[in-house]
Amino acid sequence: MPLPVPDVPASRRLTLDCRFLLDHRVGRGVCGCCGALRPRYKRLVDNIFPEDPEDGLVKANMEKLTFYALSAPEKLDRIGAYLSERLSRDVARHRYGYVCIAMEALDQLLMACHCQSINLFVESFLKMVRKLLEADKPNLQILGTNSFVKFANIEEDTASYHRSYDFFVSRFSEMCHSSYEDPDIRTKIRMAGINGLQGVVRKTVNDDLQSNIWDPQHMDKIVPSLLFNLQSGEGTESRSPSPLQASEKEKESPAELTERCFRELLGRAAYGNIKNAVTPVLMHLDNHSLWEGKTFAVRCFKIIMYSIQSQHSHLVIQQLLGHLDANSKNSATVRAGIVEVLLEAAAIASSGSVGPTVLEVFNTLLRQLRLSVDYELTGSYDASGNIGIKIIKTHEERQLQEAVIRTIGSFANTLPTYQRSEVMLFIMGKIPVPGVHPALTNAGSGGCEGTRMIQIMLLKSLVQVTTGFQTTNMLTALPNSFLEPLLSFSLMEDPEVRLLVLTILLSVIDRHDNTPKFSSISIISDISVLKLKVDKCSRQDNLFMKKHAQQLYRHIYLACKEQSSGPQHFETLYTLLALISMELANEEVVVDLIRLALALQELAQTNEESLSVYNRCAVHALSAAYLNLICQLTTVPTFCQHIHEVIEMRQKEVPFLLPEDVFIENPKLPASLEKLEGDVLFQQSKITEVLGGSGYNTDRLATPYIPQFTGNTHLSTCTRTSVQQYRSVCVSSVDSVGMEEQERERRRQVVEKFQKAPFEEIAAHCGARNTFPMFSLSALPRPPPSPSGTISSGYGQTQSRSVPVYEMKFPDLCVY
Repeated sequence: MPLPVPDVPASRRLTLDCRFLLDHRVGRGVCGCCGALRPRYKRLVDNIFPEDPEDGLVKANMEKLTFYALSAPEKLDRIGAYLSERLSRDVARHRYGYVCIAMEALDQLLMACHCQSINLFVESFLKMVRKLLEADKPNLQILGTNSFVKFANIEEDTASYHRSYDFFVSRFSEMCHSSYEDPDIRTKIRMAGINGLQGVVRKTVNDDLQSNIWDPQHMDKIVPSLLFNLQSGEGTESRSPSPLQASEKEKESPAELTERCFRELLGRAAYGNIKNAVTPVLMHLDNHSLWEGKTFAVRCFKIIMYSIQSQHSHLVIQQLLGHLDANSKNSATVRAGIVEVLLEAAAIASSGSVGPTVLEVFNTLLRQLRLSVDYELTGSYDASGNIGIKIIKTHEERQLQEAVIRTIGSFANTLPTYQRSEVMLFIMGKIPVPGVHPALTNAGSGGCEGTRMIQIMLLKSLVQVTTGFQTTNMLTALPNSFLEPLLSFSLMEDPEVRLLVLTILLSVIDRHDNTPKFSSISIISDISVLKLKVDKCSRQDNLFMKKHAQQLYRHIYLACKEQSSGPQHFETLYTLLALISMELANEEVVVDLIRLALALQELAQTNEESLSVYNRCAVHALSAAYLNLICQLTTVPTFCQHIHEVIEMRQKEVPFLLPEDVFIENPKLPASLEKLEGDVLFQQSKITEVLGGSGYNTDRLATPYIPQFTGNTHLSTCTRTSVQQYRSVCVSSVDSVGMEEQERERRRQVVEKFQKAPFEEIAAHCGARNTFPMFSLSALPRPPPSPSGTISSGYGQTQSRSVPVYEMKFPDLCVY
């Protein structure tokens, strides 16, 4: 019933009542003079609909409607409201042909009109799209989605203060999970949902007046929906950095469409939005147990790392590290999956992208490494020793440990040299030293075996960090704070620990990639075939050798005295000697290295350490191989002649003293090795003579090498003594409390000895090796030579006579 119109003459009231009635009738059903009473915008809208919906939109009339809308933009909201009314009625009456025509008309009007009045028209448009998305017909849902995508690509001239897209995010996400029975229709619905989410992101990501699409309430719907569809194409490998071209078949794949949408979403993420975009990925992988397979998780984060801005890479890495910590008590396969993803992310990240908290990255990884060792030894995720609900499998923990070590190396490779040096020092500080770290004696760390495993794991991590390490200044690459503790571990009884230490030294010293050329010990007749890269020793290298050469020589010498050394140890020692000769050698160093090689020969000859026959032959072979190398590097013909003569004599008479017969799978060795004499030994006097004639320091050559126990070796001595005592404690099953009591008692005895013992007794122990683990009198200065003269020793060496007690000089610390 028409509403009353106030103050209208009776002559016009009938006309208005008729017009109001006609406004609510379908346009094409009214004809004659009454049609002229309808508003023009309604007549123009009605005219675009044909009698038969299969004929499609009346294009000529659509052009008229568009021209009218452009000429009278204030009518645009009414046009939209009228079209919305017609569409709702047609949907209710299942007249889907007219629904399609109405949406086509709306699309054309949106594309043509960009005026200030478009906001109200958009409200009508979105209302119509929502009506279609709520329908239970897949075709209507797809139709509404396509219209929304077209709208999303329009850049509006004015912002909207009140528009909301929450419904569209929820509805499109729901469509992404469609379970429609027909697989073809199900695929189309899911792809429509993906396109719709992409449209929502495009429409809102740059509009500050819209509700933030990066809020968790939206990301928690969008990201899992994308990952759900991405998982269906898990078999295809992700391209990097982005797929530029795709076949028509690939374009029809939900997985390929999802990947493009996911990349676009991440590419638009600013610094503050990275976390909200990545967190749902982590939760999705957790909820669906996708870490254990690793393939899909790695694929997801490859897409993330390639799509985000490179300066934001460290944010993703930090989130992964935090997630690894949060899963510390989860199964080893889950933790290994997260670590593998970290490994891939670090490889993709640009140099230095780990961010400002470099050491925190390595601290987290090292903490996980130690936790894994504890889990393996205790068999429980509970530190109290209670049996965990999940069964801990040793091989899975070992796989995790190897993955963490590889990841540490991958992170290190992204760092500049100075930061890598800091990481090396940081890891070195984490390696436990028995006797120095009493806390390691508790049962929770696995006692002796736990300490040993942690040492090996951290040294393996150092191997990864130092691999490919390049530096021009050896003083900064191997500072005393790093070299001294590293060399102290070269005196450990564990052969694996010693081998790792040697490998680390090789990685740092080798600056010209010569290490592979010395992978095996052999007598090389012509070293030119190796194509070695040798540079002149720099001033910094000379300073390094002046400061640390004796430490290096001593530890090489002592390493050859180890009963547990095997072929790999001797091969690594040979490579180390060769690299020192090429990277750090001047004339003085060359002389010292020759003296060291002759000292090794004397070590195997006298056998004061009661070495096995194999070890004695191996030391002889090592000495021969190195002298063969150094004589060719010095290019002194007479020196080379002597070395080659001895080698030829050995080949004839004692081949088991050469590397080709020792470092093989089943070496043929004699039952015992008698003291050798004659031409099968390298003669120090002969070498001194020939090198002295070529300008080398004859005095140094005439003096046999003896390891120097200087103050710098104090830590090494303490380490070896502490390790031995610590192992004896482990064998006798002494707990941590007992160890601490013994340590306090030993310290009390040392202090009491220096306070109460007679002066003569203290002096008698000066220079001797103390048995206490934390103090070594061998680090004290040796007594000065006696003025009464010297006595002669072998090879022309002079040895000091004993000095009366009253003539000795002692540091103030030792005088009570």
